[in-house]
Amino acid sequence: MRNVVFAYHDIGIACLEELWAGEDDVALVVTHADRHGENVWWRSVRELAERRAVPVVVDPDLHAPDFAAQLSALAPDFVFSFMFRQLLPPELLAIPLRGALNLHPSALPKYRGRSPINWVLVNGERETGVTLHHMVEKADRGDIVAQRTFPIAEEDTALTLHRRAVDEARILFHETYPLLRAGRAPRVPQDSGEASYFGGRRPEDGAIDWRWSARRIYDLVRAVTHPYPGAFTTHAHRRLFVWWARPDEHRLDLAPGELEVGSDTVRVGTGRGALRLERVQAEGDTERDARDWALAAAVRPRDYLELHR
Repeated sequence: MRNVVFAYHDIGIACLEELWAGEDDVALVVTHADRHGENVWWRSVRELAERRAVPVVVDPDLHAPDFAAQLSALAPDFVFSFMFRQLLPPELLAIPLRGALNLHPSALPKYRGRSPINWVLVNGERETGVTLHHMVEKADRGDIVAQRTFPIAEEDTALTLHRRAVDEARILFHETYPLLRAGRAPRVPQDSGEASYFGGRRPEDGAIDWRWSARRIYDLVRAVTHPYPGAFTTHAHRRLFVWWARPDEHRLDLAPGELEVGSDTVRVGTGRGALRLERVQAEGDTERDARDWALAAAVRPRDYLELHR
């Protein structure tokens, strides 16, 4: 069995390792160069493939006839996409003899699109998953072959959820690839009535609106805390990153954005409840305990954070 793999990120690593654990051939790995200025905290697919002396192509023009010819010459049985950042065009999807499949880090048909691990936290979901599905021209819409779901814990961040997704993707692919090889893997059409789609996220999307509920703000904080760009607000004309906080939904006496500095806590009023700040970082400063920041910033009674973005 011969495979061509389009892969990036830790899920790409995990699924490639599962393929290499067997005897089947990985004839080519296609991956991305890391973006300039991006905080790269995941392992390199390119380095892993090169250590195994597997041919690697980095950021090809997927629509170029020469690239399609290169893939066709390999006569792959399967083409797999594991966290690859581009959609494969129809002319590439038609090349493999037995199918072209993608591993998506959500419980499809929910959370089609980009950044699903961040979005499920932003939206306060209690469960997510990983899904292996056939690729079609439009993103994340093909028939489902296999899926694993798992709960989202109260203190999960995007990083801890990402690590869980890597583990679940490894298990899913380990269990499902033999069925694909044997021609016994199921194909279940997606229910478009249950589908949702979300686009990519930008650093500016971390802006806090203190009119939101404490729970909603907490979900944003944990969705974009380290190693992501962070949730932020403004105090005294300086951006203030909130790296960790906890909701205090029973405190209803603080106005949205109003700061309260106690003997060992810093709270901020929200549209419903309060948010207890724990780790913050003023722009140009180092990350620190929230109360240390409040003392250094000379926060006064009835001092406010900027109310909204």
